[in-house]
Amino acid sequence: MGIFDRLKQELVDIIQFLDDTNNTLVYRFERFNNEIKYGAKLVVREGQSAVFINEGKLADVYGPGTYTLTTQNLPILATLKGWKYGFESPFKAEVYFISTRQFTDMKWGTMNPVIVRDPEFGPVRLRAFGTYAMRVKDPAAFIREIVGTDGRFTVDEVSNQLRNVIVSNLGDALGESKLSIMDMSARYKEMGDFLRDQMKDGFEKLGIELTMMLVENISLPPEVEQAMDKRSSMGVLGNLDQYTKFQAAEAMRDAAKNPGGAGMVMGMGVGSMLGGQVAGAAAGGMASPPPMPTMAFYVAINNAQAGPFDAGGLRAKVASGELTKETLVWKQGMATWAAAKDVPELASVFGSAPPPLPPR
Repeated sequence: MGIFDRLKQELVDIIQFLDDTNNTLVYRFERFNNEIKYGAKLVVREGQSAVFINEGKLADVYGPGTYTLTTQNLPILATLKGWKYGFESPFKAEVYFISTRQFTDMKWGTMNPVIVRDPEFGPVRLRAFGTYAMRVKDPAAFIREIVGTDGRFTVDEVSNQLRNVIVSNLGDALGESKLSIMDMSARYKEMGDFLRDQMKDGFEKLGIELTMMLVENISLPPEVEQAMDKRSSMGVLGNLDQYTKFQAAEAMRDAAKNPGGAGMVMGMGVGSMLGGQVAGAAAGGMASPPPMPTMAFYVAINNAQAGPFDAGGLRAKVASGELTKETLVWKQGMATWAAAKDVPELASVFGSAPPPLPPR
């Protein structure tokens, strides 16, 4: 530093700091050989504190305001120095400006899963992330515990340390909350407030106040989430026996609308029987199969409509000769009357009739 720079520094009698970076936590005011002029003005703005360090010892902390640096305004510093001559010569001290405003939208998150014992599912691995806000509450403690002799200390330099403090306390806090993982997603605000209260003392030891803690997400391993999805699906289905019967009835209704799908209807009946057995086994016993669908056919006899007839009535008509394979029949779901031989469902009816007697 040249002689002109030194003279310029000696003439400066206002000590202040205007932050244009928006992320500076601590700034050390630079003076030539740390010499501060007697009678200089110290300007501390809102959202700031000024800390005086003399010969390695913390002397005074000043809040917002304007101060004239004289013996009367620096009693602790004057005592440390033991000045006897009116404090009229420049004195040596370091001045640190501490930003006490809130720093928001600071990120936190778990690099590795945290193991938590869930009251419902047992030990589970959780990942979590969110944001928090903090401010320097005790400038003296912050200088002692975090800053040291760093001339410019930014938020980035402390964010990793604070994130580690949060994550190290996360497992204990989640365990003490006694909340099931099924309830956490609906209570993120409550979780954030609880975590903030749990970590309050740890932050205050560093001179920092954790003003806000937000939990944005708590997630489980993918395989656990898939198992939970399956469990939720079972809960939505409810009674599996009733659901199986409903599905079988829907399938038979759709098949009945198709005239050529009568065989499928029979298949649906068998499927519903199996479904009932599976559902019964899941409930602890074999369930009775649902009844087979009944026939209800109308028959054209002597150019008149007769019926409807079930399977037994149709067999009787076959035996009496009133129903032959050429006879026209119809049931609900068929588009038009058709010959009995063209209706697959009636094959069993004709097959059960005895053959004609042999001639004598």
